[in-house]
Amino acid sequence: AQARDLAEAGYRELVLTGIELSAYGRDLPERPGLAALIAQVCRAVPGMRVRLGSLEPRTVTEDFCAQLAGLPNLCPHFHLSLQSGCDATLARMKRRYTTERYLESVELLRRHFDRPALTTDLIVGFPGETEGEFAQTLSFLQTCAFAQMHIFPYSRRQGTPAAGMPGQIPNGEKARRAHQGAELARAMEKSWLSSWMGQRVSVLFEEEKDGFWRGYTPQYIEVRGKGENLHNRVCPVTLTAVGEGVAFGVVTEEEAP
Repeated sequence: AQARDLAEAGYRELVLTGIELSAYGRDLPERPGLAALIAQVCRAVPGMRVRLGSLEPRTVTEDFCAQLAGLPNLCPHFHLSLQSGCDATLARMKRRYTTERYLESVELLRRHFDRPALTTDLIVGFPGETEGEFAQTLSFLQTCAFAQMHIFPYSRRQGTPAAGMPGQIPNGEKARRAHQGAELARAMEKSWLSSWMGQRVSVLFEEEKDGFWRGYTPQYIEVRGKGENLHNRVCPVTLTAVGEGVAFGVVTEEEAP
C-alpha cells in the first residue's frame, strides 16, 4: 500500500533498504521471506522501479533468484557485502560466509539476470591481514569483476573485539592498501562502463548540473545527457562515452515505457 501511494504521488523508483535487509521476515508470525516481499512490492507498482539495498551474500540462493528473475521492474543491481576476499581474514572478522560461498552468489545472479551490476564494500588493513592475504583479496576482486566498490581502511574503535586483536596494521600501510584497492576498483568500473558503449539504456533523470541532466540506469550506471526538463523522466539514452565513474549519452526525448 505504501508503494502504491508513492507511485501515485509521482515517485519513479523505490529502494528497499534496512540495517540488515536480508533478515526481513524472521521476526514475523508467518516468516515471509525477503524474496516474497520484493515480488509483492514489484507487482503492486509495475510502473515503478524497485531497487534493493545491501544484501548478505548467503541471501542469494537458486530459489531467491528464481523468484525474482521474472520481475521486469526489479533493478538488476545487487550490492553484496564482501569486506575481504581472503577466507582467513573473513574468519577473523566473524563473517558467516567464505569466498567460495560468495562467488556462488555472484555466479547465480549472473546466471539468472541479464547483465546485472554487482557492487560491494571492502575493508583493508583489518588486524592480522598480511600482505599475502591482501593479495588474495585483490585476486578475488578481479574474479568477481565488480561494477563498483566502496573501499575503507579498517578504523580501530575502542571497545570492539577487533581493537584488541594482535597484528594491528599501521595507518600508512592501511592507506597504501586502500589506494591500491581503489585503483583496481576504478579499472573495473571503467571496464564495466565501457562494455555498455553503443547500448541503448533506460535512464531515470534526477537533476541538472553543469549543463547536463544526471540520472541512473536500472544497473545504477550514472548517465549524463542533455535535454529539456528531464527531471523525474525515464528516457532512452544511447551511451557514447565514458567519464570518471559516469557514462555520457544521447537522450531520446520520448519517455521510455
